[in-house]
Amino acid sequence: MSGIFGHAERDAFRAVGHLLPGNIRRALDLIAEDFPETPTARIPAPDDEVTERLQRIEHIVVLMQENRSFDHMLGYLSLPVAQGGRARTNVDGLRGPDLDSNVYSGMIYSIRHETRTRFDTEAEDPDHSGASVDEQLSDGNGGFVANFAGYSAAKAAQLNVPVPDPGLVMGYYTAAELPVYDHLAAEYCVVDRWFSSVPGATWPNRLYAAAGRAQGSRNDVSPPIYALPTFPRYLEECGVEFRWYSFDPGTLRAIDPQYRLSRHDFFAYFDQRSLTIKERAIGELTEQGPSFLDDTARGMLPAVSWLDPHFKDLHILGPDSNDDHSPSDVTAGQELVLTVYHALTQSPNWPTTLFIVVYDEHGGFYDHVSPPSCADADPEFHRLGVRVPVLLVSPLVAAGSSSTALLGSDFHFDHTSIIKTILTRFCAVDGRIPAMTERVAAANHLGHLLSDAPARTSVADHGPLADQLVQWRTRLDTARFLDATAAAPPLPHRLTELQTGFTDVTRLLREAGLPNGHP
Repeated sequence: MSGIFGHAERDAFRAVGHLLPGNIRRALDLIAEDFPETPTARIPAPDDEVTERLQRIEHIVVLMQENRSFDHMLGYLSLPVAQGGRARTNVDGLRGPDLDSNVYSGMIYSIRHETRTRFDTEAEDPDHSGASVDEQLSDGNGGFVANFAGYSAAKAAQLNVPVPDPGLVMGYYTAAELPVYDHLAAEYCVVDRWFSSVPGATWPNRLYAAAGRAQGSRNDVSPPIYALPTFPRYLEECGVEFRWYSFDPGTLRAIDPQYRLSRHDFFAYFDQRSLTIKERAIGELTEQGPSFLDDTARGMLPAVSWLDPHFKDLHILGPDSNDDHSPSDVTAGQELVLTVYHALTQSPNWPTTLFIVVYDEHGGFYDHVSPPSCADADPEFHRLGVRVPVLLVSPLVAAGSSSTALLGSDFHFDHTSIIKTILTRFCAVDGRIPAMTERVAAANHLGHLLSDAPARTSVADHGPLADQLVQWRTRLDTARFLDATAAAPPLPHRLTELQTGFTDVTRLLREAGLPNGHP
């Protein structure tokens, strides 16, 4: 498939591009780019008992958060109650300070309970580039502290802020900081063998989640604009409804040129009510459709919904970002997950919905499980990344279950498992599904984690969680109005690299012709 223009038009743009200002030239590059072809290879669809379970699912909802490891967020579940844990024996989480530690500069840094839900500066955002992840995983996952110590010291000097404690990356949260996850872990399925797809940065992992491959590097490119064919193309071919919901332009637009500047029906805001007055007005002028929360309440969820969190955090009226990317406040992430969960459980679509809460990569935080090798056509991507937190939330999974208890510790998932699940459920034709990539073809689908029992008809009370998060938001608002010095958190020195990348993508897409009011 070609782009918006034919070869002659694209060549004409390129011929005069050097005469134009940089921003216009970059915008024209997006307009005139070629579309990568959609892979046409097909493979036999999985055909067994566990695959049949997928037929009970009518709606798959994916929320991909940012940069936290499994042990950092859900590892507490296996710790004793005295250490803030739940003493669960069916979760491969943290084992205790004697076993979970790193040695750096002659000192032992053991795991520790982290009570700060928001870190102070970008110096407290651990590195997660390919080279840093290699160091973190060295010596049996013994290099997390050493890597953070070197990286954070340099970053602190650059920002002129105090050098963080090297042991920060050994911190873990508990139910006190993550009440929503604690509730969902008890009521649904914890996937404790889900690894990020790449031992590297944010965008390569998001590429694997959408395209089943990266674009040649374990690190982000700047600006993060890519050109890969993605799984939504196959949904389109099969006439299966999908929608990409976001606060900003959807990440799909940055990945696949087929959705770069058009096909607006496949995109919507997460919540129209969270838009500014100006944004709402523009949306009405461009006939922007309903949001995720609207579609959910009306029982009009598409077959596949992908949710992007809010990545940018300016701290003007309190925390804006809710993606959990350090140093953002994880309480805002809890609020987002609860909002989605509550909306889904109140929806007519809930009995046949699978909600997947997943993280793109570990963000430099400690995890004790070494990633396995994997199949991939690219020899540079034959190892999975660090383990990440994943929760399967659905009336079709057993309460309090876990993947290791159901399938054993050698059975693992990665982001391409989402694609494999979607293709198997919605894109099988004559017993065959799109192959996309070698990684997707080899991935395990999520039918393995669904229950054979009838769908549960009751939803556990989560009102106290809502009360708790309303109180948190009220405290922020009260501080902002009554005590300006307490209106935490403070303005950052600058946007993080991730936030700068999203800002650049937004600007480029708008300059290239993506209308205001369309995410």
